Amino acid sequence: MIDEGDRAPALDVATSGGQTVNLARPGRPLVLYFYPKDDTSGCTRQAQDFTAMAGDFEKAGATVIGVSRDPMKKHEKFIGKYDLKVPLASDEDGQVSDAFGTWVQKSMYGRKYMGMERSTFLIGGDGQVLKVWRKVKVPGHAEEVLKAVRDA
Repeated sequence: MIDEGDRAPALDVATSGGQTVNLARPGRPLVLYFYPKDDTSGCTRQAQDFTAMAGDFEKAGATVIGVSRDPMKKHEKFIGKYDLKVPLASDEDGQVSDAFGTWVQKSMYGRKYMGMERSTFLIGGDGQVLKVWRKVKVPGHAEEVLKAVRDA
């Protein structure tokens, strides 16, 4: 499990925008947010919030990437449906979410299952994890992350 002060793992992440980012050497601040599933209410709201602030993150010098275990084809439909401006990465093999400790046991109606914990990581351009948010609540989260980027 990755925590503040740790180094991001040396994993390459391919995004919907056709870019590949090495998490250990992103070159500029990177906001990596993990979310459970494309096209669900909370995840849609979160993606829309980051999209609405994409220009602010860019001005602050940061890249924002959303990560879920959905396949890239589903990401592309999700991006098109909501005109998202933030690239998404597919973690179908679970390598990234396992490294960050975001694939966790959850419980609903007494049934236990594995799922993505809504978490966000602010990674410095040198690969150092500067801030971690776990069990994120969507309202106001993008604003809080932007403030942390500006303060970093």
